Amino acid sequence: MAATSDESPGIDDKTSGVREVKSAARTLELLELLASRQNRPARLRELTEALGVPRSSLYALLRTLTKHGWVRTDASGTMYGIGIRALLVGTSYLDTDPHLRIVKPVLDELGEKLDETFHFGRLDGFDVVYLATRESGQYLRPYSRVGRRLPAYCTALGKALLAARRDGELAAHIPATLTASTPRTITDRAALEADLERTRERGHAVDVEENSLGLHCFGFALRYSPEGRPARDAISCSVPVARLTPEREAEIVEAMREARAQIERGAPPITEDSWQI
Repeated sequence: MAATSDESPGIDDKTSGVREVKSAARTLELLELLASRQNRPARLRELTEALGVPRSSLYALLRTLTKHGWVRTDASGTMYGIGIRALLVGTSYLDTDPHLRIVKPVLDELGEKLDETFHFGRLDGFDVVYLATRESGQYLRPYSRVGRRLPAYCTALGKALLAARRDGELAAHIPATLTASTPRTITDRAALEADLERTRERGHAVDVEENSLGLHCFGFALRYSPEGRPARDAISCSVPVARLTPEREAEIVEAMREARAQIERGAPPITEDSWQI
């Protein structure tokens, strides 16, 4: 592929796609890096090393993004974090999602009925992105937040969606190396594929302390995608292992099945023209 300038995007004949605009790609990489650090601001040197960008170029980009509210700095002007404009854009995504407004009231109903923690997530590459959370009143999980990304292969949400895909489709959503989040994480690909097959037979996914120690999670794919397309959204329930009994598990699974059916009945159809994440 011929090199392109920052200002002159063109068409790549080999892939029939639009060539990447380098300055735009660099800006997005920077914002995503800052967002991934959450409450850990970064120095210019750290960002330069992480992105492999010349210090002077990155400094100019940071100054521009800070001026427009996409990046914020501390009082000294030497530490950088994600800015408020990113929040506004993310909120706009949630406000315009046609399925979230159907799912959220159902999660609230589940919370009132069972007082456990419930999530709504969407598959994006190797990860599942949390779009809504209804917390239990019995325990606090401060890291259960909208916008959180977790590997699909070790979460009930993600595994429910991976199980809706077959061999050729899985490669785009399972990394070559499966990194353990806990000692219970499945890191062998053959074992993961066997687990996904059990998920298909069972009708829902199970994550037993694979992402968070002490939690047992149940995931259900939402089947409102067009015929022939795998599900992209799912709901899940997280329960502390210490108080999960077989009777409670049966109650949760039945309630989740009913909730899924309720969401699918009320969900607007996804057409070929529908936007994807």
